[in-house]
Parts: sequence; structure tokens; C-alpha cells
Amino acid sequence: MSSRVLRKLQGDTGLRVDSDPEKDAEDDLLSVAAGGGAKKKQLNVNRYDLLNQQSLSESEVKEDDDNETEPTQDQDGADPADKGAKRKKKKKKKKAVKAALAQRSSEDNFDGDEIDQVNRLLGPVASAESVQHAAEVQRTKELLSIDNRNLNPNNELKRIFGVKIVQSEQRKKSRTRTHLRNTGIVTPKDTWPIIGKQGITMRYCEQKGQVQVFSYEHNSDYQLVQRIFLQAVESLNPDNVVAVIHSHPYHVDALLQVAELCKMSEDLQMAADLVERALYALEHAFHPLFNLAQGNCRLDYCRQENRALFIALFKHLTMVGQRACHRTALELSKVVLSLDPDDDPLAMVLVIDLYALRSRQYSWLVRLADEWEASRNLSQLPNFAYSTAVARFHLAVQGAIEMADADASLQLALIMFPGVLSPLLEKCSVQVDHKVLAHDFFGPKAQTSMPPALAQLVQLYVARCWPVWKEAELLPWLERNTHAVLARVDSKDPLVSECDGHRRRRYQGAPPKNITRHIVLADLKEVPPAISPGDSTGPVMSFDPLPPADSINLYERPRRPRTATVDNAGALSLFFRSLLPTYNANEPPGAEGAAAGPVDDAQFDIEFEHEGGGLEVRRNLASLMDMLRDLLRNIQLPDAPDARADADVDSSGDDELGNET
Repeated sequence: MSSRVLRKLQGDTGLRVDSDPEKDAEDDLLSVAAGGGAKKKQLNVNRYDLLNQQSLSESEVKEDDDNETEPTQDQDGADPADKGAKRKKKKKKKKAVKAALAQRSSEDNFDGDEIDQVNRLLGPVASAESVQHAAEVQRTKELLSIDNRNLNPNNELKRIFGVKIVQSEQRKKSRTRTHLRNTGIVTPKDTWPIIGKQGITMRYCEQKGQVQVFSYEHNSDYQLVQRIFLQAVESLNPDNVVAVIHSHPYHVDALLQVAELCKMSEDLQMAADLVERALYALEHAFHPLFNLAQGNCRLDYCRQENRALFIALFKHLTMVGQRACHRTALELSKVVLSLDPDDDPLAMVLVIDLYALRSRQYSWLVRLADEWEASRNLSQLPNFAYSTAVARFHLAVQGAIEMADADASLQLALIMFPGVLSPLLEKCSVQVDHKVLAHDFFGPKAQTSMPPALAQLVQLYVARCWPVWKEAELLPWLERNTHAVLARVDSKDPLVSECDGHRRRRYQGAPPKNITRHIVLADLKEVPPAISPGDSTGPVMSFDPLPPADSINLYERPRRPRTATVDNAGALSLFFRSLLPTYNANEPPGAEGAAAGPVDDAQFDIEFEHEGGGLEVRRNLASLMDMLRDLLRNIQLPDAPDARADADVDSSGDDELGNET
């Protein structure tokens, strides 16, 4: 029995004012000895509760206080004044304990219903795939984020030529400009008309995680002008397209189409001006939340109205790069890639490495190649394989990495794409070593054994990037690693056969449509586009080349009206028809068309441009067409229905055959 219980039985109040602690301790020991000495002094609280002393609830503290005050309330014979003092002291103690544990007691009262409510607000726990996708989106945003100051080529021209020269030139051109506001990409010219409301707007569609999706929209007036423009294009008369620009100076597709005509006539300044005006009209319609610098704004290329921004930016960055503004071209390439990085409809990965090297952004290029390798296999593209090796070489010269890393990267590129070496050295006017040229790995066999799709990418890389290899310090490095690769080939390195298998598997069949679209827009004479029958069903237009198969079309291309038959044609019409190479006077009407088979307008234009036609032939043809235009304005050459029908049958048969292969 404890000492407190003994005192209670003996009538002790326990309210001694001048109590001696030592005497109390002795009394406790004596009472324990009188009780047998087998039990220790018991505490007022459960000793296991000491483990949870810092998390006691308010109810437990209240119960403990009640247990402590019960002996004092049941005791008799005590002094009333002492009882009142003790009671006040206990009340103060209760208030202090309640104030100290108010916050903790609120946590104890947080029940399961409130937890469920919070879970409903936060939503379900994200899966591993969604977390990985969000991390990839964040990395893409960091890689493709830009500074708006780098989008203006004038800022780069100031760094190249000096501020005074560029500003003096700008003052001469901007003295009368009072009605056009500057935008982030294009600096408007004083010769441009007032833009007003051209009928294009941008709509905010949705939020997908960290990505914001937008879309362009055309109002009814702009749709009417667009249909007039499509009819003008189908008429094959450039004057009709120019008339659309005269009546609607900021019609985007008409500006892009006429810019291509100016480029073909080598009026590059006018072509650049028209592209900038089209881009200015598109930028003027940006949504307030559409920020190109953030790298998280998306446009769906499948929507017909959105493609104009992709194509205008591509043409603009190409012309900016030709003016030696490589950093601006790199930032614009990031913008185009950020609009749809998953599908990359214009295959910007085929050109962004060039502008990164020319602008000396070596670390960024290596980071892009490393972070996108797992998801995009950038090392399987010849341009990225060689460009990242060059970037690592420059970083090694700067001391950022070891030269052995650059050597390994270049040797891997040479083993993976040996067909690049010979045309690259030939383009650089470098005499190829006889030992290298005589070896089967780098010799003519490497050129003939390449798949057609890979050969096209090799031609594209050599035509664009050969000036990069003209640096004096790169050629000895290339020669040293070429001999190292030959030694590995002769020693039967298993990496050689492994890369050969990857190369053959990856480049089977025709190239993807986005690569063909990129080559069409690049318009390099050394790289003619190989358009398969399934990629295009008609002429390839520069304002919308090779639309995607799942295109969401607001406009349909109008069909050309059928003309009169040959039987009803006049003598003058028959005379002009006799000028055609397939005309035969002994055959019935329409037989020459059937014998000729289907003619692809796009393929005909490409073959004419790249098979030795030359600039002089095109100029003569243009002059001839100008002279004949007035004569033939009111004369419509009839087209034989039988020939067209036979051509349609042959065309459908060819398409089916192409699909089977």
C-alpha cells in the first residue's frame, strides 16, 4: 500500500505548509517498510504513458488532474483558507494546461472525415508513368526555354557590327513609323500597311499538366478570303495570288506563297519581307497567355489553321541564318520545336544542331543530346552523331571535358555512319588519304550500301554543315580518329557489326513525312525531296507542304474545272496541244494522255528544278510564259476526258501497288 493511501486512512490532509522534503521521504520509506517492503512507490499516472508524454490529449490531462484533486476534496478537518488557496491554484494550473495544449488537442480532434475531404481535394496519388511524363515535360521546358531578346536578329547584328551602325540604320528606316507596334520576333517596317483586325485570333484550349494548348481560329470574313486564295492557287496564275495580297495585305498563306515565288526569282529581300509580314500578322493574334519564351505552349499541327505559324517561323529562321544571325536562328528553332516537341512536324532536330554549333552553344547541344537520347535516339541521326562530337571537341579544348570523350564520340559517329566521311571531305576540298579511300569501310562501297533514306540525310548534313569542318583544328582531329576507326574495323571490333545492324534496321523503307516536309521547306539544290506516292495526292504547295494524314481541315482544296473536249477544240487549241511531247497526230483524241500515264505535278516540278534545268532555263521559261499569258488568257486548252480517266485509273493502280510494297 502506498504512503498516500496510508495518509488518507490516517486522516492526514497532506497540506502541510512547512513540510520537510527529507522527512517526507523518510516517512515514505517507513511506510513502505511497514507494508512489507515488496512494493515501490506508485506514481499517479500510468508509467507507460510516459512514452507518449509529448502527445497527451486534453482528455487525458483532464483525467489526470481529476485523479490528483480527488483526495483533497474528500479530506475533512482541513483549514478552509488552505482549501481555498489550493482550489485556486488547481484552477490556474488547469487553465495553463488547457492553453498550452489547445493546438495539440485540435490535432487530436482531426477525425477521418476531414482526412477524406483533403484526399478528395488533392486527388488520387500520381502513378509512376505520370510522374515520369511530368519530369520529361519539365526537362523539355528547361531545354527549350529562351530569352525574348535573342529572338530579334537586330540585337545579334548589334553584337556583330556594333550598336552605332545598326541604330543609325534603324533611325533612317523608322522616322515615319507611327502606326505599327513592335512584337517579340518581327520589327515592323514603315512601308507596311496598318494591320487592323485581319480575322485571325488565338484561343486557349486546355491545360495538360505543365503544358498549355492553344489554337488559331479564322472568322467568317477570313474564311471567305482563304477560299478565294485557294482558288487563285489552283488557277496556277501568280497574278491571282498577288491580287489577294493587294486586297488583304496580311493574308498569311498568300504572303507565304508569293514569298516562295520571289525566292525562286532570286529576290531574297522581298521574300524575307513577305515572310516577316506574315509572321507579324500571326504574332499580332497571339493569346495573352501564349508565351514563346516559356517553352510550354503547344499548337496542334494537325489543325489546318495552326500550320502557318510553324511554316512562317521555319522560313524566317532559315533567312535569318543566311544573314549570319546564328544565335537568333537557334532560338527560333527552339520555338518551332517547343510548339510540338513530341511529333516535331517539321523535323527541327535535323537543323537545330547546326545553329547550336555556329552560335557556340556547345554545352546546350551536348545536354540536349544526352537528355533526349533515351526517348528520341538522337544518336541514330547522322547530323546529331557528328555535331555532338564536334561540340565535345570544343568543350575539351576549353577544358570542360576530357579529349578522350570527344574522340569516343567521333569514332562512334564514324562507325555508325561511315558514308558521311567521303562526301564531307570532298565538299571541304580536302584530299582523302589513299589508305582511307581504298578501304571498303570508307570507300565507294560505303556510299552504295547506304539505304536511300539514310543517303538523303547524309546529303542534307553535308550540304548544310560542311563549313563547320573547315576549321583548321578539326581536320587533324578527324584524320586521327579515322585511322583509329580503321584499326578497330580491321581488329573485328563487335561494335562495327552492331552499328551496321542498327543502321539497316532503322532506315528501312521511305523516310517519315516530317523529314520529307523538312527537305521541301529547306529547298536545297543538293538535296531533292523524294516524295512517295502516299505522301501527297496533288501539287506540293509551299504554304502547306505535305499535310498530315490525320489533318483536321477547315478548307478543302477546290478542283479544277473540266474543259471542253478535243473534238470541239479549235485549230489554235490543237496547235498548242501539238507542242506537247506526248502528242501524236495518228492517235485518237486523248490517247496521248493515256500513253503518258499519270503525272504528279510535284514530282514534275522537282525533276525540272533539279535535273539540269538550271537558272537560265527557268528564266527563259518564265519569259515565255509571260509573253503567252496575254495570248492564252481567254483560251482554255481542252483536256480529253478519256485521257484523264485513264490517268486516274493508272494513278489508283500505282497507289495500290505502292501500298503493297
